[in-house]
Amino acid sequence: MSAPFVSIVLPTRNGAATLSSLLDSIARQRVGFSFEIVAVDSSSNDGTADLLRGRVDRLISIPADAFDHGLTRNLGIEHAGGELIVLLVQDALPASDSWLARLTAPLIADDRIAGVYARQVPRPDASAITRHYLARSVASSDVGRTIAVADGAELEALDPMARLERCAFDNVCSCIRRSTWSRHPFRRTPIAEDIEWAREVLLGGYRIAYVPEAEVVHSHDRSTRYELARTCVLHRRLHELFKLRTIPTLPLLARAIASSLVVHLRCQTQASRVFDGSGRAIALAFAWPLGQYLGALSAARGWTPFRFENGLVKVPGR
Repeated sequence: MSAPFVSIVLPTRNGAATLSSLLDSIARQRVGFSFEIVAVDSSSNDGTADLLRGRVDRLISIPADAFDHGLTRNLGIEHAGGELIVLLVQDALPASDSWLARLTAPLIADDRIAGVYARQVPRPDASAITRHYLARSVASSDVGRTIAVADGAELEALDPMARLERCAFDNVCSCIRRSTWSRHPFRRTPIAEDIEWAREVLLGGYRIAYVPEAEVVHSHDRSTRYELARTCVLHRRLHELFKLRTIPTLPLLARAIASSLVVHLRCQTQASRVFDGSGRAIALAFAWPLGQYLGALSAARGWTPFRFENGLVKVPGR
């Protein structure tokens, strides 16, 4: 049998609740090329492996504590045969049967593009706060873009936030070129492997594209504790990559919490859910700014990286 043109690499961990719908959606894709699905399962205990077996072309099992956002994706790609590699998470649902064709089209058309990423729209049951923040993310815009940088000097001339925005990329749903990945594999990292990779390939002379026509349904309403921990880890990494400190001082932290409280309570009011979920809304107004402050501060001070229970930063799907 000839190698598939596209390989869909899917990290999983206890994803039985969403995987059937995802696999059904993939099966409905209308494309003019062959594709395969390679799943890397982190020792699920909810029947995920049984669900995947027979519905994917290759199933790789790893210990739960072996998961790494960069290296686990590398492992999946190493077992894949396609020249184009789609990276997808277990709870991202393609919104149409043309998703795969639209996602791969820019890479087929332009060999200067190393990777593309898709638009994310919220789940029907997403909270008002989740909808508010997702609507402001780079991966929710309805306007496509292609990014390139002339050299490292051009990138370094930008302020930290502008550097981050220039290197935006999201492996919730992306497609990369194997030939580029072979020269620029993902790095071992607790988070943000996608942004780090985008920075590396942009500096290598490649382009990154955002394709809003390729759309997936994906959002999270996670616990406040989880969001605090994840934000700490993420902003530590963003400081390491871009020297970014969104909230560098205690007075700015207090201001950020106050403004977040206003925004979150307004979201609840507009959604007619002032009392339904208001406790979580208030808690997140503290958790997200505090996570930004502590994460970047820990990197700037050279503190030992934070560790969290239950393998928090090792869970696939983010």
